[in-house]
Amino acid sequence: MTPATIRIDLTLNGRPAVLHTPQHHTLLEALRDQAGLTGTKECCSEGECGACTVLLNGRAVTSCLVLAAEAQDADVRTIEGLAVGGALDRLQQAFLDSGAVQCGFCIPGMIVSARYLLMTNSAPTVTEIKEALAGNLCRCGGYTRIVKAVTAAARAERDG
Repeated sequence: MTPATIRIDLTLNGRPAVLHTPQHHTLLEALRDQAGLTGTKECCSEGECGACTVLLNGRAVTSCLVLAAEAQDADVRTIEGLAVGGALDRLQQAFLDSGAVQCGFCIPGMIVSARYLLMTNSAPTVTEIKEALAGNLCRCGGYTRIVKAVTAAARAERDG
């Protein structure tokens, strides 16, 4: 570890982890470069597109705007951490079942943002879903299927 490198102790996708990263790196860079979690995508690097969304201490954040050092002692969950025991999260499965996955670039951020919505609102309206996903851009324009997937996942989670 060089002086310009910092040690970050955190819980990453439910497991204790230690990352060694340059002190100026973002959480996005640390996740991709040090942890090898490439599901979180780098796109705009300005917090505008949502492709890098992760859950930080239970809240959806754009990881390109969070310094890696801010994750010290934090709980970070990425798209890879939503699946449990090899089984897709209901939301991930709903995206597949609804045909909401096109090129796939925006999908990890969309799913993580939608997971945060469902953590805070188990029965969102279509308007609430659209508002929750407003910070996520889809270049393919698959918004109708994405909303359908979130609606289906919310229903499935409520029904058990």
